Amino acid sequence: MNAAIAKTCGPGRPKDLEKRAAILDAAKRLFPLTGFEGTSMDAIAAEAGVSKLTVYSHFTDKETLFFAAIRARCEEQMPATLFEIDVEGPVRRQLEAIARAFFALVTAPESISLHRLLTSGTGMSEKLVQMFWEAGPQRVQSGFQQFLRHEVEAGQLVIGDIPRASSQFFALLKGELHARLMCGCSGPFTEQDIETHIRATVEFFLRAYAASPERVVAL
Repeated sequence: MNAAIAKTCGPGRPKDLEKRAAILDAAKRLFPLTGFEGTSMDAIAAEAGVSKLTVYSHFTDKETLFFAAIRARCEEQMPATLFEIDVEGPVRRQLEAIARAFFALVTAPESISLHRLLTSGTGMSEKLVQMFWEAGPQRVQSGFQQFLRHEVEAGQLVIGDIPRASSQFFALLKGELHARLMCGCSGPFTEQDIETHIRATVEFFLRAYAASPERVVAL
């Protein structure tokens, strides 16, 4: 057997990353649109332009693909680097960057669709809901909590209960704007509406947790 054939057929050959990316893209589009039960592996394969066998070779089952799709979506909009502390930069600027990324993520049409499916309980088992939580919200919360710990250690913030503060931050960010989108009773918001909301949320958070009130403006 020549070297070229051996390389092609040998064990441990890397997966085709382009096909994997296409499968994930298809899953990210279809799961929010048709739900978990309504999305078949055949449909994902067709959408990705690959065979169903190829889908299964990358992801062993639909649950694994669902988890990977949610995780990939969150990592795209809220990468781990977003939570890396910038010792040179103001806390306010870093909080606003995190806030903008999170708000864009949770208000995207596919996120709203998936959230509605989750809250309706349609075709979503307790196991799937837990998988969604671990792949998305829990990952974001963990990253932000680590960011807050570093800022506390640096003396920029004073927080007694970091998990609670993290939860408060994201709940404030969703606010009325996200609730109106979930209800379907609001048209698109302007960039100014969103920016005003984000800055007001960060201001509120800093007034609660800045090391000292007089430092809020400086932060």
